[in-house]
Amino acid sequence: MATIRDIAKEAGISAGAVSRILNQDESLSVSDATRERVLKIATRVGYTKPLRSAQAKKHNFTIGIVQWFSAEEELSDTYYLTARQGVEDFCGKNNIAITRLFPSDDDAAEVLKDVDGLVCIGKFSNREIKTFIGICPNIVFLDMPVDKYPITSITMDFDQSVRDALHYLETLGHSKIAYLGGLEYVGNHEPIPDYRKRQYQHYTKRHNLDGETWLMEGSFTSASGYEMMKEILQMANRPTAVFAASDAIAIGAMRAISEAGLSIPKDFSLIGFNDVEACKYTTPALTTIHAPAYDMGAHGANLVYVSSNLQIHTPLKVKIPCKLIKRESCGEIY
Repeated sequence: MATIRDIAKEAGISAGAVSRILNQDESLSVSDATRERVLKIATRVGYTKPLRSAQAKKHNFTIGIVQWFSAEEELSDTYYLTARQGVEDFCGKNNIAITRLFPSDDDAAEVLKDVDGLVCIGKFSNREIKTFIGICPNIVFLDMPVDKYPITSITMDFDQSVRDALHYLETLGHSKIAYLGGLEYVGNHEPIPDYRKRQYQHYTKRHNLDGETWLMEGSFTSASGYEMMKEILQMANRPTAVFAASDAIAIGAMRAISEAGLSIPKDFSLIGFNDVEACKYTTPALTTIHAPAYDMGAHGANLVYVSSNLQIHTPLKVKIPCKLIKRESCGEIY
């Protein structure tokens, strides 16, 4: 019997996306052509949904997923899409119902009134955090530390991952290292601190490196990375290496370097952050920090589920370790 994985392999998309298409999930942002292709493959291979008992069909727990990114934004930067898939896959495996709150929804209390737990993905203002806690105190925030509140949060270990990246560049002989990052805001233009920037500043200060001349901030997009790198290329005193706070920024920087007739890693070594699929296929392949967003989502859903079942009220502040993935975009300086 054909499975969802079989259809996904032939269609060239994830099994999670196939499942949502077959379940007529209109919130999934894919083209009509992709939906039609999946349905045709499913029909041709004779796919049928597995039968479940009446007891299995009945959900006894509902998790609300609060999304910072819209579906369109998720497709341009798949970090949060991957985190959401981790939540949804955990729920699917454990027969947990899902209720979604999108950025455009302004009736959070009504949408989430029947949930047993909340997983909030992304960045939120203090007002939004208080609102969500008021709706359901069994809550976890993903990718945002919430130290002011006695609630659980899971973030990447930005401090260690940035130290690893900068130390690696130092071992290759680089002492002039640029930082390309992004500025983010929530609520009424409430700035969000970036712990990658903070650690870059701490590291360069401790190691007697210049942490100011090449510190650039725009947005977490390839277009912004392109513009920031062009600005650096116009400097008389150029760095020899670049640490980018996201792969999207790094890919934009790669384009600017190439257009200037320079090469990577001969003229510039470059490290990104997140390890999106595209990093394997850039020229050269991008060295980056692997941030396990999928696992973060699955852990978040599990903590909400377990906390409710065991009546655990002590919050956790979790940092997930990240790993430096060495590819071809870094080289020794001569």
